[in-house]
This record gives sequence, structure tokens and C-alpha cells, in this order.
Amino acid sequence: GDLIGRAVATVEDALLEASVLVILLLLLFLGDWRAALIVTAALPMAALITFILMRGFGLSANLMSLGGLAIAIGLLVDGAVVVVENIVERLTDPRHHGTGRLNRILVATSEVIQPVTSGILIIILVFLPLLSLEGLEGKLFAPVALTIVMALGASLLLALTLIPVLASLGLRPAPGHHEPWLMRRLAPAYARLLDGAFARQPLVLALAVVALAVAGFAYTRVGKIFLPTLDEGTVLMQLAKHPSIGLAHSVAGDLAVQKTVLAHVPEVEAVIARVGSDELGLDPMGLNETDSFLVLRPRATWRGDKDFLVGELRRALAAHPGIEPSFTQPIEMRVSEMLTGSRGDLAVKIFGPDLAELGRLAGEVERRLAAIDGATEVITVADDQVDYLSLEIDRLAAGRAGFQVETLQASLRAQVEGLAAGTVTDGLRRIPVVIRGPEAASGNATLFADQLLLSPTGMRARASDLARVTRGEGPVKLEHEQGSRFALVQAFVSGRDIVGYVREAQAKIAAEVPLPQGYRIVWGGQFENQQRAAARLSVVLPIALGLIFALLYATFGALRPAILILLMIPFALVGGILALWASGAYLSVPASVGFIALLGIAVLNGLVMVSHIRHLREEGLPLAEAVVAGARRRLRPVLMTASIAAFGLVPLLFATGPGSEIQKPLAIVVIGGLVTSTLLTLVMLPLLYARFGEGRADRARSMDELA
Repeated sequence: GDLIGRAVATVEDALLEASVLVILLLLLFLGDWRAALIVTAALPMAALITFILMRGFGLSANLMSLGGLAIAIGLLVDGAVVVVENIVERLTDPRHHGTGRLNRILVATSEVIQPVTSGILIIILVFLPLLSLEGLEGKLFAPVALTIVMALGASLLLALTLIPVLASLGLRPAPGHHEPWLMRRLAPAYARLLDGAFARQPLVLALAVVALAVAGFAYTRVGKIFLPTLDEGTVLMQLAKHPSIGLAHSVAGDLAVQKTVLAHVPEVEAVIARVGSDELGLDPMGLNETDSFLVLRPRATWRGDKDFLVGELRRALAAHPGIEPSFTQPIEMRVSEMLTGSRGDLAVKIFGPDLAELGRLAGEVERRLAAIDGATEVITVADDQVDYLSLEIDRLAAGRAGFQVETLQASLRAQVEGLAAGTVTDGLRRIPVVIRGPEAASGNATLFADQLLLSPTGMRARASDLARVTRGEGPVKLEHEQGSRFALVQAFVSGRDIVGYVREAQAKIAAEVPLPQGYRIVWGGQFENQQRAAARLSVVLPIALGLIFALLYATFGALRPAILILLMIPFALVGGILALWASGAYLSVPASVGFIALLGIAVLNGLVMVSHIRHLREEGLPLAEAVVAGARRRLRPVLMTASIAAFGLVPLLFATGPGSEIQKPLAIVVIGGLVTSTLLTLVMLPLLYARFGEGRADRARSMDELA
């Protein structure tokens, strides 16, 4: 509970900081504090409507839904930005000074209804695939998607209703109103950049292709994982000993380990250990397994980071042979157990009929996995053996002594396991009564074989006279899944991405560990979750892109502009991939959500620019003039949309509290991607529209005019 509270506080702080940054950016771009306040009004109102809708649908404001608001905070003002910016332009344009003020506000709002509505619907469409995710990723990111969809719907409603009303009451720009200081600096620079791009079109296109090639190379070098590891602020040390160990020896080994840890690792203040299963049997563990919860001192007193601490723990435990340690975190361990039934980052299950062959294969797989770079601990008990006491009843001897075989088996079993004799009720407690033989006999094969048994006929006989008692070795445990036996190998991976590790392991095992007929390997754990999420997104994202294309076609009533805007998507993703590569972050489900958000912003900006160019063409401007004028006219809304979305995520990028690990890859992708996305929208899209945006005759005329 404390961890979740601190994680929620981290997101709330990021929301507050992002709101301040958004207001400052609006002041810089609009140059009018009244206009900035009007746009900013969309933030709390959209959040309020979102929370009301969430309550109506029975959703709670949890960590992930608040994270969705943090992601969408830069998107919530996009519609309001376009509306207010166009209203300011209408009110300050001397050509429209003769018409009434309210009429100009109404006309300015009506001009952008279609692009604003289409743009926000497009962003909603790109987030809908998150609702199709299954398993843990679905439980985590479905609230994010629902929150963003509700917030964007609320922002669209406000942009077309409340914002024009507030503008009519609060905006007082006079004709000839000067551009803000920032735009007076950026507009001439952009004009020169655009003129240079038109003059050197082959160079611009070549640079774009090179950027795509570099991004493709970077994608092959970026590691892939399911989810970033959430730092819970603690360490859970798991100790595995020989399966045949007794409780007393297991406890003694645990105490020795605890003394070593407390003596050699000063960051550890205390150790709370649990051996075996709990009383309710909800956490089945053998007497050879111990969960040690480490109570750590304040992080400010540590000699290094958490990786350093785990390294020190490994070095301390090296002095205890026969004990295999592994390190995880309490919540992380429980999540892994619920998903795969194992505690490792990777769970390799080998299915087959023969126990001995399964044990041999598990040992081979364990050795290969341990030899691959990145494996910290690799554990299996499938190739371990424990001592068994086997009793084979001599049916003739049992018959001569007057025993029925079933009766004799039950009597011998009662000596070891006990025989249920009833229940004693003590208040609310129900205590089972069990009758069993002497404890010494159940733990000593000789005493067990020498004990006397009384037959129903009154004869006495030793157990060794009625059954052949032998010692032997056998498997530690038998595990079944879907009616088939399997052996489990668990691996903990650190210092590299899990997908890269698994692919290397798969290739190595396929080449060096041939499977007999009837045997198969299933790879699970975090890798399985990542593959499932990637497979689902690879199916639903193309469907979402198809819907976006249909919406663009319906908006423009033409095929060419819709295709041009979609062609900008690969270029928009370049910056996100390069940012992941440069920062050393992995491609995970949160990073994929960042690419989805980036896709929506890129399409929105392209839609805003192309719709204005086509509006100018409808007013009679030549294609060349309409492209240049439309690009310059839409410089401010494109820059505002991109910069507000990017700076709105900056607090998440630098957050260090619990839960920031989940949001940081998303922020890296969006901020990095918006750099290339905005540059390509402002430079490359006008070039492509001038060349391919309209029919052949218009294109030829455009080239003549530009020349």
C-alpha cells in the first residue's frame, strides 16, 4: 500500500509540473495571457469530465488511469489551441474587420471544426488497440487507454463549445496585433528553412531516407522486454537447498546465511525469513525453499545502487556452498508466479513422458542457459534426486500372516503419514486428530522394517517379513500441465533485454540439445508476455491505421492527401527509435504506447497543415503559393501541439519515484519522436504535397511556379 501511494504521488507531481509547463508554453506561443488562460481552461475541465465519466463506468482513479492523464495532458489542449489560434487570427486580420466580432469567432471556429474533430478522433482511434490487450498488459494499459479516450472526447467537446464562448468573453486582440516574441523569431527562420528545402528537394528526400535507414538499424539494436522493472525499494532473497534436506538443517542453513549477510552487507538492517509453505497452503514451497525479506537501511546510506547491493549479497552468499540464491522483489515475484507458475524472468518448460529423460534434458538446458551472457541465476530441480524408501509387499507372506494387501498397505502408510481419526473443535478452531507410528521409525529405515504389526487373526509379524524394504533415488517432484509431465528450468536475467537473451538461448538449445520424439519445449515468463502483447498489437494496429485512412479520406474527400499524411508515420517514428537507442532504454509495452501516441500526434499535425493548404486552394490560391502560405500559417499550431505534448511528458522523463520506470520509456519515445515528426511535418510534408498532393496538371503548374 505504501508503494502504491508513493507511485500515485509521483504521477500526481508529474501532472502538476506538466500543467505548469503547458501554461508557460501557451504564454510563449500565444503572447496573450488571456488566450493562454482560455486554452488552459480545457485542462481542469477535461480532467473533471473524465473523472465523472470514469465514475459512471465504475472505474477508479488508480495509478494507471492517472498515468493516462499524464500522457494525455499535452493532447488535451490540442483542439483548444487550434480553435483559439484561428480565432486570434480572424480577430487580428484587417481583411475581416468589417464583420461583427461574434460572427468572426463563429466563422473561425467553423473553419477548424472538421480538422479538429478528425484529428482528435484519429488520436482516439490509435489508442483503441490498447483495449484489446490481454493478460497483465491488458489489466495495466486498458485503464490508460480508457482514460485517454474519455479525456480526448471531453477536450473535443470543450474545444467546440466552451472555448469559443470564453474567447468571445475574454479575447480582445486589436487589428494589427503583433505576433509574440517567440513567433517573431521562429517564423523568419522557418521561412528560410522552407525556401531552402524547396530549392534542394533531392537533398531533403535523401536525408529523410537516410534517417529511415538509421532508424531501421537502431531498431535492430534496441533490446525488447515486456515491462520495465518496477523498483519496489526492497529485495527478496530466495534460497534453494537440496530437496531432501530436513527442516532443522534448512533452518540452520538459513540462520548461517542471515548472519553472513548482516555481517558483510551493511545496507541490510534485518532479515525476515519463511521456510516452506504457509499455514493456508496458498504458497506451496518445500522445506528446502526459503523466502528472505530484507529490511534495508535508508537509501542515502547505501554505498551504491540496487545492482551494487545485489552484487554484494551474491558475494556474501558465495561462502555457503549447497545454497542457490536468487534475487527478486515481493510484488515482482507474486506477479511472475501468477502468470507462469514460476518465479524467474524466463520459465523453460520441457514436456515429455519419461522422468529420467526430462531430468537429463533439464540439466542440459540449465547448463546452456547459465553460459549465456545476462543470466544471473539458473535453477532447476528436475535433474535432482532424493532418497526414497520403497516397500514391495510379499503377497504370499501377507496372506499367511492373515493380512489383506489393502489393509497392510494402509497400516504401513499410517506409520509414516498418519491416519485421520477425527476432528476436535476448540472455539472457532477445528483441529484434525491424526494417529501415526513412532516418529523415530518413520525417519529410520531399519526401525521401520523391524517394527511389529498385529494381523486381524492375532499373529505378529515384522514389516520386513511381509514386505521388501529397499532404498532408492527418484525425482524431487512430479509436475503436470494439461495432462503432460514437464520439467521446469527458471532463469533470472539482468543487464540485457529478455527477448535478446531468449532468442540467443533458443538458437543455442536448438543446435546443442536435440529433443527426442515426443518431447517439446515451451518458453514462458516475461518473454511469453512480451510476445503475446507484440502479436496482438501487430494485428490490431493495422486495423486502426485502416480506420484512420478511412477517416482521412472522408475528411478530405480525396485519396492523395490521405496517403501523404499516412506516409509521414514511418518518418515520425524515427526519432522515437533513435531516442530509445541513444538512451539505452528497451522497447517495452509502455514504449509501444508511446509510439501509438506519437503516431496520433503526427497524423494530427499533418491533418492540420494539409487541411489549411486545401482551404487556401479553395479560396483560389495557386498550388505553390497555397503550400508555402499554408505551411507558414500553420507553423504556430504545429509547434504548439508538438511542444506542449513533449514538454507535458518532461516531468515523467525525469521522475525518480516509484512507478516512474513504467512511464519513462513512453516519455523517451514521444519526446524523441516529436523532434523528427515536427521537423518532417514542417519541411517534408509541404514538399510532398506540392509534388504529389494534387493531380498531374496542378503538379506541373506548381513546379513551374516554384522554379
